[in-house]
Amino acid sequence: MFNDIGPLELVALVVLAVLVFGPDKLPKMIQDVTRTIRKIREFSETAKADIREELGPEFKDFEFEDLNPKTFLRKQLDSDELGLKEIRNGFDLKKEMAEVTDAVHSRESGSSSSGPGSGSAGSTVDMTKKPERSGQDERPPFDADAT
Repeated sequence: MFNDIGPLELVALVVLAVLVFGPDKLPKMIQDVTRTIRKIREFSETAKADIREELGPEFKDFEFEDLNPKTFLRKQLDSDELGLKEIRNGFDLKKEMAEVTDAVHSRESGSSSSGPGSGSAGSTVDMTKKPERSGQDERPPFDADAT
């Protein structure tokens, strides 16, 4: 529940609790909080048991964690009913990316050398450059209704 709280944050919370509730009321507050958490857990467990009882015997292996989409997908993809493990094991991402990179580089070198006036020094394309406009001093059109 509190996996992401570090030791410094925990100390800060304890100091804040002592300052807010005082050292004489703090133990009673801790007991009240733990009692409330325990009641909430008992309530959720009885609610889960009631739901399982109402669903009947065909849903005896039903888990409430499966209602989380991530858990449901992980459970469905881990089952080998669809043969996804074979597909996943047969797919090599590095090999596929290398093939795509080779195809792109061979296409670029083939098209850049066939064009007229292409030099051997400019074989790579700079994607960060903006295309040059013929009329740099031209103002964009003004729309009076847009202002």
